[in-house]
Amino acid sequence: MADAEQGSSTRPYLIRALHDWCTDNGYTPYVAVHVDHHVQVPHEYVKNNEIVLNIGFEATSGLQLGNEFIEFKARFGGVARDIVVPVDHVVAIYARENGQGMAFPMPTEQGTATPPAPAVGAEGNARGLRLAHTEPAAEPAADAPSPRTGWADETPPEPTPPAGGKPALKRIK
Repeated sequence: MADAEQGSSTRPYLIRALHDWCTDNGYTPYVAVHVDHHVQVPHEYVKNNEIVLNIGFEATSGLQLGNEFIEFKARFGGVARDIVVPVDHVVAIYARENGQGMAFPMPTEQGTATPPAPAVGAEGNARGLRLAHTEPAAEPAADAPSPRTGWADETPPEPTPPAGGKPALKRIK
């Protein structure tokens, strides 16, 4: 199919929608990002080519969830840093408090994505993928209250494609 027939990617729209859902429900939105030379993050916080970022309004300044890039300023070790993440490098967005969210295909070198992963549900593998998280690198801005408590010490599992090779969406309640 030609690009005109496919339309634009749904990923930035889903990221914005899940960010809004997290914010509206009092949850902290996190994104798991595949890091390569296209991603501008503090590399000292990257583990296994991945970084988990808190993109809540309390932890960011000037957050822009665009169609091509997610851009904001955040503090890492007390130092304000500019963060630029291509939207296609976001591999998941989820709520820190309950793990609900969505996983996305990993980017590849050619710019095409791997098969999509199922939606993320709080019930764990029976309904989809449950993401654990590591300590986020982004710290709240100096003038914002810090909601950080009780972090898990696990890393997110690798997303698995749905059986049958066809993408499937699952309802998140």
